[in-house]
Amino acid sequence: MLARIVAELGPWTWWVAGLVLLAAEMIVPGFFLVWIGLAALAVGILSLLLWDAGFWVWEVQLILFAALSVAATFIGRRLTLRHDATDEPFLNQRGASLVGRTATLAEPITEGRGRIKLDDTIWQVMGPDLPAGTRVKVVASTGRDLTVEAA
Repeated sequence: MLARIVAELGPWTWWVAGLVLLAAEMIVPGFFLVWIGLAALAVGILSLLLWDAGFWVWEVQLILFAALSVAATFIGRRLTLRHDATDEPFLNQRGASLVGRTATLAEPITEGRGRIKLDDTIWQVMGPDLPAGTRVKVVASTGRDLTVEAA
């Protein structure tokens, strides 16, 4: 059945395959099938131009499609990863965004552990023993704990 469809569509087979892959990209998350779909469309363009050429057999078309798919995927990943820069570098790293800020100790630091209140959150801190009410500066973030020193 597949051979009959390919024989009837001729060079348009790659166009149909490319459009199906691009449509599948809307259903399947990941932004991956778009590059393979573009490779199929590129082979479709070449098929329209070279369909009657003696060397343009299905093996050559598949090899070219595979090579273009790999190349398009690598180029596409490079292009999309380069443009992922944001004006909020610590968007999902709240603790890291607090480094450099100062606060007042809500509870004293005893045995290296205490608490501060920054904005509307109470944070556990590590640092030298200091009494409550001391101004401290956040110098590092390790997950949910902040490291502080006297300001």
